[in-house]
Amino acid sequence: MEDYLAIARRRFLWVIVPVLIASGVGFLSSYLVTPAYTSHALLLVEGQVVPTGYVNPIVTERVSERMITLQQNVLSRERLQPLVNRLGLVRKGKPVDSIIDQIRSNLTVSPYHRGGAGGTADVSGFYVNYTTDNPRDAQQVCAEVTSLLLTENVEVREQVAQTTTDFLSRQLDEAKHNLDEMDSKLSRFKIEHFGRLPGDMEANLRMLSGLNSELDATTQNISRLQQDKSYAEMLLGQELAAWKSAQAAPSYSSLRQQLLRLQNQLVLLQMRYTDDFPDVVKTKSDIQQLQVKLKEINAEADESDALRDATVPRGGTHLEPPEIMRLREQIRLTDRAIERTTAAQKRLQDRIDAFQKRFTMDPEIEDEYKQLTRDSATAHNIYDQLLTNKSTAEIQTEMERSQEGEQLKLLDPAGLPDSPSSPVRSRFALYGLGAGLAIGLSLAFWLEVQDKALRNEADVTAALELPMLASVPWVGIEANGKSLKGRLTSIGRAG
Repeated sequence: MEDYLAIARRRFLWVIVPVLIASGVGFLSSYLVTPAYTSHALLLVEGQVVPTGYVNPIVTERVSERMITLQQNVLSRERLQPLVNRLGLVRKGKPVDSIIDQIRSNLTVSPYHRGGAGGTADVSGFYVNYTTDNPRDAQQVCAEVTSLLLTENVEVREQVAQTTTDFLSRQLDEAKHNLDEMDSKLSRFKIEHFGRLPGDMEANLRMLSGLNSELDATTQNISRLQQDKSYAEMLLGQELAAWKSAQAAPSYSSLRQQLLRLQNQLVLLQMRYTDDFPDVVKTKSDIQQLQVKLKEINAEADESDALRDATVPRGGTHLEPPEIMRLREQIRLTDRAIERTTAAQKRLQDRIDAFQKRFTMDPEIEDEYKQLTRDSATAHNIYDQLLTNKSTAEIQTEMERSQEGEQLKLLDPAGLPDSPSSPVRSRFALYGLGAGLAIGLSLAFWLEVQDKALRNEADVTAALELPMLASVPWVGIEANGKSLKGRLTSIGRAG
């Protein structure tokens, strides 16, 4: 350590002089560099006004990624050339392309994190910086570019929203056209195969059950009408027989009434007495006698009717009692009712047969119906989804037009720089200090390597490789001199 300190003392001037000279040269050279002025503007990212729970943003791209596109659009020649001409930046014969390239190279957009640069979330804003040799030009260009960025951001978001809405409108029209075709095809298929579709089986069963019930009711109605007809014919026969007998024998009616009275009396007697009771036997005998008389009268009436029918000329009329005419009309109406009911029964049977044939479904029809139904359901789902998306996109587009979505807001406008941002003279001096220090150390090292002087006992021992037996100190003026050179010479001589 003593050797190093001795070297530092010996070579101090060789180090400090280059350091001072280089620092001064570096500081003075900063005045030879053209000063540059930087104007700053701050853009703040604001979220959309409407909560995302009600309206989702249509532009999902991160703002840091979108800023790259905005910067490329703003720095295009189409945008910068009108700006250069409007601000009058073409001076001293510089071409427009050179000015545009200068703006592109000197303009920077850096992210701004509100919570610090180490945040992991998306940026909170952007710094827009422009550097040039004229402070007024720096402010104007920075302000114009910042305005272009704000305008471009609004236009890009509106364009994305409108493009999305137009695309969904076209897709919705195509989906509606496809849906109409599918519905029409399915409707034609249902009409063509009505009653033979899978969904019609339950309806067919209900209809078949109803038709069977109606057929049973019709059959019972026919049976009832036939019974009514038989009963009316029986009554008609009895009335005809009575009428004919009355015409043949005027006492026929009294005899018949007497017979009815005896029959009623016999019933009452049989309820009280046995068949061997004298009154019962006598009443039965009287009834038999009256029945024989009535049969004889009826036989005579039939003979007289046959004779009269043979002798009465065609076209003659027999006036029948109203009861007989009413029974004949009733029988005629009953016959018509039976005919109508029988025809309805046949129609019901035909319909039942047709419905029973529907249960034997064709597999091809079933497969085609399933395919059409599935395609129709898919078309409906696509149409409903597109309709919802279009409505949402229209709301989002309106939100972007009213600038209620995520926007860039100018927080700090571009200011007029009052001092140059470069060159930094202290930095130039620091650079000179470093260069001078490197040069001085290099010179000191080189001189120390070239120096062969012996200054102490260790140097003598190292050079002669012999032990030193004694040393004679310098005595006199040279030994006590204050000259560094004299002390160094005396040390050399002593060696």
